[in-house]
Amino acid sequence: MISHFQLKPLYQNNQLPGWHLSFFYKGHAVKAVYHKNGSIEWPESQALSEEEKQAAEAQIHELMLFHVYD
Repeated sequence: MISHFQLKPLYQNNQLPGWHLSFFYKGHAVKAVYHKNGSIEWPESQALSEEEKQAAEAQIHELMLFHVYD
């Protein structure tokens, strides 16, 4: 489960879509980049497995709908 979800604009011009994400997932601090097309860029150093990334992506999409697209 994702906790402490935070997002910041990727660009200084807030009208351009893209966000830096930070959150905790299963006790791990995680950072990622959410692109306008819905893809998520994970830094190589993240301690998440592929299954954990997929589970986190589903939750991130829901949170983005609530925080950004609502």
